Amino acid sequence: MASKQDNVKAMSQEMQTIIEHARALVDATSGEVDDRIKAARAALQERLVATRGGVGELEERLLETVESADQFIHVKPYYAIGGTFIAGLFLGWFMSRK
Repeated sequence: MASKQDNVKAMSQEMQTIIEHARALVDATSGEVDDRIKAARAALQERLVATRGGVGELEERLLETVESADQFIHVKPYYAIGGTFIAGLFLGWFMSRK
C-alpha cells in the first residue's frame, strides 16, 4: 500500500509542477500587449484555477478507490484472484485472435 501512496504523491507532485510552470508562463507574459496573448493568458489563468481545484478532488477520489479496492481484496481474496484470472483469460483470448 505504501508504494501506491508514493505513486499518488508522485503524480500529485507532477501535476503541481505542471501548474506552477503554467503559472510562470502567465506571469512571464503579463507585460505583453498583443490581444491574442492577453486572451491566451486569460484562458490559461481560468484553466489553472479550475485545474487546481480538480486535482485535489481527483486525488481524494483516487485514494478512496484504492482504499476500497484494498479492503475488498483483503476481505474476499478468492474473488479478486478469480476475477483477475478470468480477466487474464479474456485478455489472452483477445490478444491471440488475428
